[in-house]
Amino acid sequence: MPFKSYHLKTATNPNILLPVMPEEFISGFSGSAGTAVITSEKAALATDAEARKLSEKIKKKGGAELLGVKANLVDLVWANERPPRPNEKVSVLDIEFAGKKFAEKIEDLRKELDKKKSAGLIVFFFSYAAITPTTATLYVDQSKLGDKVIPHLGENVRIRPYSAIFEDSKAFGESLEMLAPIAGRPPIPKKKFWISTKASWALSLELGGEEKVEEVRSPVGDAKAIKNATELEGMRACHIRDGASLSEYFAWLEEELVVKGTKLDEVQAADKLEEIRSKKDRFVGLSFDTISSTGPNAAVIHYKPERGNCSIIDPTALYLCDSGAQYLDGTTDTTRTLHFGEPKEMERKAYTLVLKGVIALDRAVFPKGTSGFALDSLARQFLWREGLDYRHGTGHGVGSYLNVHEGPIGIGTRIQYSEVPLSIGNVLSDEPGYYEDGNFGIRIENMIMAQEAETNHKFGDKPWLSFEHVTMVPMCRKLIDGKMLTPEERTWLNDYHQEVFDKTKGFFKGDERTLKWLERETRSINVMEFTLA
Repeated sequence: MPFKSYHLKTATNPNILLPVMPEEFISGFSGSAGTAVITSEKAALATDAEARKLSEKIKKKGGAELLGVKANLVDLVWANERPPRPNEKVSVLDIEFAGKKFAEKIEDLRKELDKKKSAGLIVFFFSYAAITPTTATLYVDQSKLGDKVIPHLGENVRIRPYSAIFEDSKAFGESLEMLAPIAGRPPIPKKKFWISTKASWALSLELGGEEKVEEVRSPVGDAKAIKNATELEGMRACHIRDGASLSEYFAWLEEELVVKGTKLDEVQAADKLEEIRSKKDRFVGLSFDTISSTGPNAAVIHYKPERGNCSIIDPTALYLCDSGAQYLDGTTDTTRTLHFGEPKEMERKAYTLVLKGVIALDRAVFPKGTSGFALDSLARQFLWREGLDYRHGTGHGVGSYLNVHEGPIGIGTRIQYSEVPLSIGNVLSDEPGYYEDGNFGIRIENMIMAQEAETNHKFGDKPWLSFEHVTMVPMCRKLIDGKMLTPEERTWLNDYHQEVFDKTKGFFKGDERTLKWLERETRSINVMEFTLA
């Protein structure tokens, strides 16, 4: 059957990150949200908000003629050139770090399925999982399962081959109890299967299509975004260790560039940071490739330095480092922008405007039910007053020893951030920035955790929320214009720096270089004189 065009929606599931995604192969686009349209003569790509507009236009103007295709045409073109799927072993995360047994999580999900009268849920990640009121099945290549995994799952979970998901999905669909036809209405199922809005069309078709499937925001994602007490405590602990690593790294980097005059490229510096992190307790690996960027490279928001083909770090220019690690007790993601020489006036101004945005979001108090969409302008307001802005979200959800970008929550202008209110236990980034193409880039990123706020009143008789920051890395003193900060902002900054010093100084016994750097960077701002003391 000939097609006029082929529409490919890019994967937006943060749980799946292959070496090269299908949409990146066909279009070169590696972002998180977009739609590609390919005809016999032309091809087009729309990203983020534009992708949603394009999808809506397609539905309005030709939706009736859109057909689902079981075969992925990109896979057919890709053929044998497709990179292999990751094959790392699956391991068991001890209850010491997880805080809750997996069997309890499955029971919580079953209660949700029963409440919403769903026949079951198909979850997809690097594998598939099918949860029904009576069974739990994991579809995975058994060679990936470590020695402790199968005994850990026990009789609670059946193991099936990864390839069996479509065969079983067809059986799931056929097993649904149907309501008898009424007045010419065809029989319909009493209950439908849930699949994520990001699941494949092929999976939906095998389950029986729209009549037997309901696409929903995954309740697993919602539950995962709300950390339990053990996970929150792990986040606090791992960020202290990680913050100490970053302070050690920045002190080392400053000495190498300024005192010794060492020529270091961006990747060499990133390698040193990984080496320092790797010595910390419970370190597993990086949470993403380090963005180590100097001068104009920092203006490229998702810049990735390439080994052997990257810039030498310029000590007279801004340096932006966006990095993170995976620890058994949590996931980190921190950005700091530094200057090792004398910053220009605009660089100090822009940095301070960004810092004011970080502080404003950190200090926010808001009623239960507020979304990240509603909070976004708090971080942008100071840039906006100057006619400035940045072209990325203000914050993303963060997993607990999981994906560094985790849905469904976030802070930004994407419409999906208006659909999910923030909840106690959410962990997000707070990362406004400012970028001048070809010149410099500034971003400051802290991790913040939503908590119940203590307020004098309870309007509407409902809880109010605030944030607790867990990132423990100093801001760059050289880049702060103290005169631009209000008394409240200076108090916040002084308190924050005292907290950073108190929580990380113990890591630097015998490390005079880092301790001196930390003492200098965390000194108080003189409130009376509005200058750096």
